[in-house]
Amino acid sequence: QVQLVESGGGLVQAGGSLRLSCAASGSFFSIALMGWYRQAPGKQRELVATIASGGITNYADSVKGRFTISKDNAQKMVYLQMNSLTPEDTAVYYCNQKLANGMIHWGKGTLVTVSS
Repeated sequence: QVQLVESGGGLVQAGGSLRLSCAASGSFFSIALMGWYRQAPGKQRELVATIASGGITNYADSVKGRFTISKDNAQKMVYLQMNSLTPEDTAVYYCNQKLANGMIHWGKGTLVTVSS
């Protein structure tokens, strides 16, 4: 059973920074892609950033230049460094894992609140 656990969310003032972490546990063979999504109140879940097994990254236009996704070599952890936060970044942030066999897993999310 694969489990993804996010941490690092919290309350921060506009202009501040947070670093989210996602720990993956359980048995899985090959990870194709890991990423972060977010869902703001009343809105659909949206892509924030992804990182492929080879290290290629992809970002939503709204976070380019402010957020950085990274992972450790064992691909058991993925991080999201968030800088220059704005109130529009307020959301529940979810960790996502897509395996090479097509299976997809989600974490339960961590709340990020940015005050103005």
